[in-house]
Amino acid sequence: METSPEETAAKVTDVSVKGETAIKSEFLTTKEKFHKFIDSQWQGSKGDKASDNDADNETKETSVEEPEPKKIKLDSEDRNRLDGKRLRGQNKSRPHTKPTTYDEKRLCLSVIQDNRECSYGDKCRFHHDIAAYMGSKLPDIGESCYLYDTFGKCSYGLSCRFAKAHTTSDFKSMEKADLVKAYEGRTLVKNSLSKELQNRLRKRSVAFKKSEEYLRMLANNKEKKEKQGNGDSCPAEVSAALTGEKQHDSAEAQVCTNKEFPVKTLGPLTDADVIKLRPSEKKQVDFRDKLYLAPLTTCGNLPFRRVCKRFGADVTCGEMAMCTNLLQGQQSEWALLKRHESEDLFGVQVEGCFPDTMTKCAELINNNTDVDFVDINSGCPIDLVYKKGGGCGLMTRTRKFEQIVKGMNYVLDVPLTVKIRTGVQEKSNIAHKLIPEMKTWGVSMITLHGRSREQRYTKLADWDYINTCSKVASPVPLFGNGDILSYEDAMKARETGVSGIMIARGALIKPWIFTEIKESRHWDISSSERLDILKDFTNFGLEHWGSDTQGVEKTRTFMLEWLSFMCRYIPVGLLEQVPQKINERPPYYMGRNYLESLMASQNVGDWVRISEMLLGPVPKNFNFLPKHKANSYK
Repeated sequence: METSPEETAAKVTDVSVKGETAIKSEFLTTKEKFHKFIDSQWQGSKGDKASDNDADNETKETSVEEPEPKKIKLDSEDRNRLDGKRLRGQNKSRPHTKPTTYDEKRLCLSVIQDNRECSYGDKCRFHHDIAAYMGSKLPDIGESCYLYDTFGKCSYGLSCRFAKAHTTSDFKSMEKADLVKAYEGRTLVKNSLSKELQNRLRKRSVAFKKSEEYLRMLANNKEKKEKQGNGDSCPAEVSAALTGEKQHDSAEAQVCTNKEFPVKTLGPLTDADVIKLRPSEKKQVDFRDKLYLAPLTTCGNLPFRRVCKRFGADVTCGEMAMCTNLLQGQQSEWALLKRHESEDLFGVQVEGCFPDTMTKCAELINNNTDVDFVDINSGCPIDLVYKKGGGCGLMTRTRKFEQIVKGMNYVLDVPLTVKIRTGVQEKSNIAHKLIPEMKTWGVSMITLHGRSREQRYTKLADWDYINTCSKVASPVPLFGNGDILSYEDAMKARETGVSGIMIARGALIKPWIFTEIKESRHWDISSSERLDILKDFTNFGLEHWGSDTQGVEKTRTFMLEWLSFMCRYIPVGLLEQVPQKINERPPYYMGRNYLESLMASQNVGDWVRISEMLLGPVPKNFNFLPKHKANSYK
């Protein structure tokens, strides 16, 4: 039975209502046909190399079963509010496999580093017999090692999964003297946690002089306010004390007059007061008209930021770090502060809910890292953070928020920025009330995500509200964030009067969005060019996490997390209407070639196949499920 033009038009309209992107009809297909094509072509590409066992293994690797449904965990106030809504968000029942489990027995570091004597002796649990290790080691992935070709030597030696490229027949590591000399004394990655500082943090022997000074003033101010109550005497303001310059006569300081002194002080004048860095002397950063890559948990790692820098991102920021974990010297948390030399304008984002820990964390960052700004995350919507009073919770705890901002400003020599949402409840925006107060607290820049905490990503960002807030924030720069996936979206956002735009999911779906915005064009990027981007990420990942088995599998895991977003991209040449909208999901479609179709798959097994093209076969015990469930199961 033939379909009339009217019915076809109605169907297209119906698709758009459902929230699917309109794709040219010749590329559309069904779910069953799509997966059948992908599977048959993949097996065909392997040719005669694949044995029956390989085929069985392939089936096991790619047919990932969906985990059990998320269990409902109710708080006391939520026990009587059971509604039948489908649970969404993070897939918390996914398996967590450490990269170390993929290497049954690793080579001892003493053997890798010039075959020196092992300090652990017979108690060492790693391999010392090179021949035995090479016999049990997983096969090499490729013929050339990126670290050896780039830096002249590979610090992972025999444990490198590309060891053939830089190992002699008698198991000696080779070097390229000219490249080694070129990189000698050059620090490519900054802000690493030293063992000495880690030990001091664990023993709590790090001094926080400025923080303790601020906290004392905070306590004194609280006591004075309690004593004075509603009396006629003037309460001592902490903010005034923070910028003390010259002590006035005691009699003059206690009398309230209509004259406003530019500076008030508490206590005697010290050398620290005289040489203290004034707010006007703090490092200045020009944020205006910049493209800001948002701090992205899990996916916003250093290799991914390097990819985005190549495409034109102006400002980069590390992933959200918990201030308490930083103060405890946790290596995994400090890794989020690392900065590559290509990141010319770089900041770190911290999360916390109390003035003491946040102020001390800011002082720790100020004294031990190289950053251009520090950002407070007061927009995080997740329950773990919000229910402790952090993230979005700070927006409703304005007194604590003020103390945190002023305290961090007091100890920092770099600008302090804040990221917020429109509010907590969906229909109750409070950002416009909070922004005027934040201006008086000394914030250097504000970023506003145009959604509330309750909204998450269910509705479009409110750019009209962002426009209103940008006028309220002036002259403090305000960046807008939400739903930018093309240069047209960016142009509309800039028309609202914001100082700049922050890009988050748009950069995960298509990191070349920065190039599109700067060149004002739609880039119909080919599948081979997209694979080259993934190759760059692979090389940057091997450089950052290592080229041994542990580093390879860590790179693979982060690549798979990124592919869970990147698969949502629809090539420009396939679209019925340009540009693609971020809130429209892609239907099943065939690409212009096999690789383009493979990259369009939302099945986790196909993402694993893409990773195998770059990082070799996955280990036998490999298991990966994406952080966000989406449609990643057949």
